[in-house]
Amino acid sequence: MSVRATLGGIFASAAILGIGWQFGSAAAHTFATQASTPPSTTTGSTGTDSPTASAAPAPSSSPPVSASAGSASGTFIGAVESTRYGDVQVEITVANGKITDVTALHLTDRDGRSVQISNRAAPTLRSEVISSQSARVDSVSGATYTSDGYVSSVQSAIDRAGL
Repeated sequence: MSVRATLGGIFASAAILGIGWQFGSAAAHTFATQASTPPSTTTGSTGTDSPTASAAPAPSSSPPVSASAGSASGTFIGAVESTRYGDVQVEITVANGKITDVTALHLTDRDGRSVQISNRAAPTLRSEVISSQSARVDSVSGATYTSDGYVSSVQSAIDRAGL
């Protein structure tokens, strides 16, 4: 067997394992989130309910928001945003009206390269959103589709949090 074929098999196996891990992590996180927080409505970029978001919670009539504006606390799931390379969905964690964490529930995964780009861009986007406390952040160079979907989903979650 040639070295090229062996290396190709190794890289293909690693990519499959990486994609499986990403799906497993997102599903486990979504399950844990559904058990601990009230469900939020998931809408796509067109503003309609997304029938393809199987990991998303069931729709509810209103997002969980605390009694006083600006002091929301909890987790808020953003809309599933479809991109050329796959769907993107995030969840924000809010404490006393401040974004304290952003978790990618799903990132682009059309192919191994999409997964690699998303995994490189997500930490940068996360830190920028937390620093700016908004979805008004710059795209990550080389990850435009992931960045656009991430930012749109963050804005949706921010809207649901009432921030």
